[in-house]
Amino acid sequence: MTSPTTPAPQAAGAQPRLPRLPRRLRAETPSWTETTDVCVIGSGVAGLTCALNLRQAGFHVTVVTKVHIDDGSTRWAQGGVAAVLDPLDTPEAHARDTQIAGVGLCDPAAVEVTVTEGPDRIADLIHTGANFDRHADGSLQLTREGGHRARRIVHAGGDATGAEIQRALHEAVLRDPWIRIIENAMVLDLLVDHAGHAAGVSLHVLGEGVEHGVGGVEARAVVLATGGMGQIYQSTTNPSVSIGDGVALALRAGADVTDLEFVQFHPTSLYLNGNEGGRQPLVTEAIRGEGAHLRDFSGDRFMVGSHELAELAPRDVVAKAATARMRAEGRPHVWLDARHLGRTMLEERFPTVTGSCRALGIDPVTDLIPVAPAAHYASGGVRTDLWGRTTVPGLYAAGEAACTGLHGANRLASNSLLEALVFTHRIAAHLADHKPSPGVPEPPSAEGWVCSTTSRAPLQEAMTTGAGVLRSAESLEATAEALTALGENVSGRPRPATWEATNLLTVATALTAAAHRRRETRGSHWREDHPEASEEWLGHLNLSISPDGELNTTWESA
Repeated sequence: MTSPTTPAPQAAGAQPRLPRLPRRLRAETPSWTETTDVCVIGSGVAGLTCALNLRQAGFHVTVVTKVHIDDGSTRWAQGGVAAVLDPLDTPEAHARDTQIAGVGLCDPAAVEVTVTEGPDRIADLIHTGANFDRHADGSLQLTREGGHRARRIVHAGGDATGAEIQRALHEAVLRDPWIRIIENAMVLDLLVDHAGHAAGVSLHVLGEGVEHGVGGVEARAVVLATGGMGQIYQSTTNPSVSIGDGVALALRAGADVTDLEFVQFHPTSLYLNGNEGGRQPLVTEAIRGEGAHLRDFSGDRFMVGSHELAELAPRDVVAKAATARMRAEGRPHVWLDARHLGRTMLEERFPTVTGSCRALGIDPVTDLIPVAPAAHYASGGVRTDLWGRTTVPGLYAAGEAACTGLHGANRLASNSLLEALVFTHRIAAHLADHKPSPGVPEPPSAEGWVCSTTSRAPLQEAMTTGAGVLRSAESLEATAEALTALGENVSGRPRPATWEATNLLTVATALTAAAHRRRETRGSHWREDHPEASEEWLGHLNLSISPDGELNTTWESA
């Protein structure tokens, strides 16, 4: 990505008042410190793959994870990993599908890097121990998902790809004595030296023993692999740990984030009969890739005629169509019809989906599956270059926490795990070539504060109502007003619940600002008051926090 130099189009006009944001979190004075070469924050596919790649480069690595090492988003990934593995497929075709889904905002260089290096990274993953589904002759089974015009999705356990990848990476990490894992630890803020170079992190560890409470890990470099931010909404396919911690930390550290307005809502989460809170079971897109249909309450396949790929249109198209049909019918969900796929296909190819349905008394062999859109994937995040570097020296980002430029305005299905594999390999290569040596961490220069825990539920409600699948100036201004009121409630004492609430407020504020600023409909950003895409909005909104806590926005043409 190039540096922003011009003002955003249509920048004139009133912007909503937004809360002042902290430059650091209020916390106790660190009572312990340890050192490492590279500190990796997060234990999903991005974090663990990065740790393994860094070890191959000769670094000592400390992996910090918020809960247990396997409790992140990776194990919930059902569909698979997209890569050009069929001799009849080409990187150019994969790139074209990626760019179509990204609606003009993909960085061509990031796309090229991902689709050309991707097959080798799949081979690395297999070498690490991941067992993908294969045909009787030993060749990899390939399926198709929304937006792909070829079968290029490798999968494992039918629809349990994430769990298999997480297992393989976890076992590989545990075999390496030079990878230190700190579990049940929440990272608070970046430590920097006198020159502003990343020099480690402060964190809070839950548990007993010497190393608990607030401490510090000093490092030559820090990699953010903290996953998504789905918990800013009431309904999400993300686990409870997906708060947006990495994006919030990066903003406090002075880094740029970009494309936050592009949140992908998965069109087919399993509707839980009125229970709209928390993590929603995912009904993988691959089931539509194998021929399942979406229907409304009249039985019509509403995607036919809406897009040339019907149910296999990009996710933003399907989510918008489903939401519009739900509104028109006054219904809380639509239907997914997989009955014609048959018992064998459903039970053997999609055991996770079949089990989730049957747990609710729904048999997909004979019943329609109730589905509705839910917050799924953040296409934006901490702004990086092709080597995973952020705008803060020594701070890198990978996976869903990063914005590499690959996804643009909407992620192509199953490109996320591939992106993590490719860019963590590049991060390790860059660090091996440059081997940073920052100075001693400096004392924090800003006064910290935290939000009350009571802000979490009303924040999620405000974001869902005003900054969800459907948005408008009016709804976003109401959301901004609600966030500003919540930002004035800073009476909480420093602890994990208030740190999380503050991170949620930080990320929600940045997303709302970008969504209000972008006056068009593009990809997964749908403005009802600006229903068409506009050529003048072919670019990116980069956000940062000023020293006084104000949110700054700059424009970068695509």
